[in-house]
Amino acid sequence: MKKTLIAAALVCISLTSFAQRKTAKAAAIPPVVNVPLSADNWDAPGANAEFTTHDGRPVLKVLPKPGQVVLKNTTFSDGTVEFDYIPTDQRFASFYFRYKNSQENELFYFRTHRAGDSTGIEAVQYSPVIAGVNLWDLLPHYQGRANFQNKTWNHVKLVASGYQLRVYVNDMGRPTMEVPRMEGNVMEGSLAFEGEGIVSNLVIKPGQTEGLPAYEGPDPVAHDPRYIRKWHVTQPMTLPKYVDFSTDLVPKAETTWEPVWAERRGMINLTRKYGMSKERRVVWMKVNINSKTDQKKKIALGFSDDVWVFLNGRYLYVDKNTFAAPIMKEPAGRCSIENTSFVIPFKTGKNELTVALANDFYGWALIARLEDMDGLTLE
Repeated sequence: MKKTLIAAALVCISLTSFAQRKTAKAAAIPPVVNVPLSADNWDAPGANAEFTTHDGRPVLKVLPKPGQVVLKNTTFSDGTVEFDYIPTDQRFASFYFRYKNSQENELFYFRTHRAGDSTGIEAVQYSPVIAGVNLWDLLPHYQGRANFQNKTWNHVKLVASGYQLRVYVNDMGRPTMEVPRMEGNVMEGSLAFEGEGIVSNLVIKPGQTEGLPAYEGPDPVAHDPRYIRKWHVTQPMTLPKYVDFSTDLVPKAETTWEPVWAERRGMINLTRKYGMSKERRVVWMKVNINSKTDQKKKIALGFSDDVWVFLNGRYLYVDKNTFAAPIMKEPAGRCSIENTSFVIPFKTGKNELTVALANDFYGWALIARLEDMDGLTLE
């Protein structure tokens, strides 16, 4: 009898403890926020928003004027954001989150000319904004197709958890985009819209991440030894007006060099290091490569935007990756390991590979991958 009473008491204590934990956990989750679409909740300094009704529902109507319409008094980090959306802009309809300001934020946007086309590879894109630079041209792997319309409602859901992001457009059972590592410099901020469009039923669910891990996902090239991941780099120099390139810019003996390491996918992200410039700038990068024999190796190079390559002080390769120009490289003028390749004639012993990289258009970066490392050693 005593054993039965003790067992019953233990079950009762266990159930009480479970109920308390469940209650505490539920209390720890912030409430769902239905965001009011009224003028007093939003900052639209460029008079680029109207608060009205559409299809019998309250809406935020973003007008075709520059600047973001920003939600006031809100800090969003991890959780879910959902809204109904008609992206009517002729070019881009943008949603910002973790929005610190126009210089630092995370961004998901529609290329609206792809409305009604479920096969367009660039219909939507994720991109961070760093130091005022939208890095869309450095991250072609974070764009994809989406089935959306620009005259009827679409349902959009974003789930942000630490470094990871999932985005759903209309099909809530299958992500439109999965980002294993968001690249922005900020981890929290407000929400904002830009580009002509109509927003309704905006809901924030803080902390509700649907099981999405907060740690970053795998880097697909993390274990590939062929990438040159460490370079030495100079400080940026502004190129003189009307000068494309000059050997007068070659670093002098007293030039200071500092190490710089690759980010994910082997990318040397110079925008993160040096920020924005409205003038055309150039940096020099170098790496020493030792070869056991005289041999030739192919190198694949991704670059944004102009590149001059030297081997042991002699010209080896010159190219441009100018967006929207006939000379732009695949994929569509963006920085990618697909941009180009050429052969390096290594000599026995130490070889100095030097690159001048110029930029005046969005992201600034370099990716370099050797054919193989047989007989080669990177210093």
